[in-house]
Amino acid sequence: MTARLRIVHATGFAYNGPVTSSFNEARLTPRNDNRQNVIVDRVETAPASRQYRYTDYFGTVVTAFDLHAPHEELEVSGTSVVETENEELPEVAAGTDWDDLRSDFVLDRYDEMLTPTTYVPKNRALAATAKRITKGLSPADAVTAVAKWVHAEMDYVPGTTGVHTTAVEAWKERKGVCQDYAHLTLLMLRSLGIPARYVSGYLHPKAVAEIGEAVEGESHAWVEAWTGAWWGIDPTNNKSITELHIGVGVGRDYSDVPPLKGIYTGGGASDLDVVVEITRLA
Repeated sequence: MTARLRIVHATGFAYNGPVTSSFNEARLTPRNDNRQNVIVDRVETAPASRQYRYTDYFGTVVTAFDLHAPHEELEVSGTSVVETENEELPEVAAGTDWDDLRSDFVLDRYDEMLTPTTYVPKNRALAATAKRITKGLSPADAVTAVAKWVHAEMDYVPGTTGVHTTAVEAWKERKGVCQDYAHLTLLMLRSLGIPARYVSGYLHPKAVAEIGEAVEGESHAWVEAWTGAWWGIDPTNNKSITELHIGVGVGRDYSDVPPLKGIYTGGGASDLDVVVEITRLA
């Protein structure tokens, strides 16, 4: 299956006083890869800002912008049109064994996707569980088994965790959102010696959507594992990656791929409003 999707991601900030200057980064541009082709892409701000683009260390497109005139509101809007398709498990990924993953080449090349992070720390109990539920399985089947287990053991409850919640903290509550499902899956896969990375993006919420129908969407997160090649799986929904998934950024965890981050002077606290709209065009 294939799809052409338009995504509009608008974020508004309202400050309680004038902001005199700010420096920001937006990760709102979908990836160009073997599953996606970006046709249209733009990032706009109000007030207007000076922008430049670069690709970060992990391959995510970043739009950097700064403002130096006093302002009490800021809106950042990313608009893109992208063609997507289902992801098939690469043959080489299905055939890779555990000895391949333990080779010096893999351990060196993918060290950063095997190393614990603040959001994806080590945990002996979860590592033992990962080993138990994947006993006798190939690496590729182990990835599927872990994602299935996380999906079954966690309850999707918005508002119970935040962007700074770690995998272990979410697991203690047995509740969370897609970010927590992804972090927990990463922890378990890395404990097995499977390189795994965090993917940020969007998921069209309607499996069967009419052409031209704009629906309310939201940011989404899943994981990609390396078992001879990178391939994705969505533990929140316990499914493979489809044409309705739109990937934006990859990294070690959420901290590498926030849609927006920055610093500013003046203003103080701010109110935040985020709206995501996804339209199937073909």
